[in-house]
Amino acid sequence: MINATTDTSNLFAPAKASTTAAKTVNEQDRFMTLLVAQMKNQDPLNPMDNAQMTSQLAQISTVSGIDKLNTTLQALSDSMAPNQTLQAASMIGHGVMVPGNGVDLANGLALGGFELTQPVDGAAVSIYNQAGELVRSIDIGPQPAGLGKWQWDGKDGAGTVMPDGSYSFEVNGAQGGTSVAATGLQFGVVSSVTQSAQGVTLDVGRSAGVALSQVKQIL
Repeated sequence: MINATTDTSNLFAPAKASTTAAKTVNEQDRFMTLLVAQMKNQDPLNPMDNAQMTSQLAQISTVSGIDKLNTTLQALSDSMAPNQTLQAASMIGHGVMVPGNGVDLANGLALGGFELTQPVDGAAVSIYNQAGELVRSIDIGPQPAGLGKWQWDGKDGAGTVMPDGSYSFEVNGAQGGTSVAATGLQFGVVSSVTQSAQGVTLDVGRSAGVALSQVKQIL
């Protein structure tokens, strides 16, 4: 199901276009008025040369061109919004990885991920309960740079089965004894998509309002 928040920005598009066009015309009129006044009042013994005239005419062309470019870019941006919504809608029901350090244990299985800035010769995942107590440390060994995944069987360090629920984790990696930054990625299933003036966002597991650009991997 797609939740679409009403976007009223298009209702004012003609007014915005008219305002932009009027602004451009006004700027051109003011520029020409100043240029004509400058020519009328120039020193007859030291008149404006052709280079100066060409330079000032080029300025008004530049201003007009920039306004047209901005209008074109805005039109392209507006046309991309429906495509983004359709792309996001296709994710509903699929698992994705997004930045975060939460992990949900269900039926003795939990899945998480990470992103490394460079390869490491060793890495470990530390899992904590809601009280912040270390429950399990999982050695995941050497890892390449980029995205990676890990699984937890729901048991603590002593082999005791832990109750289903929400936990947190962190990933620590090292290369040659030097720590390497690792970003945690949490797994969740996309349940809905929302389009608003701020862009397309997803509800992913227990996280709401996740920007489409934050999706690191679709599983």
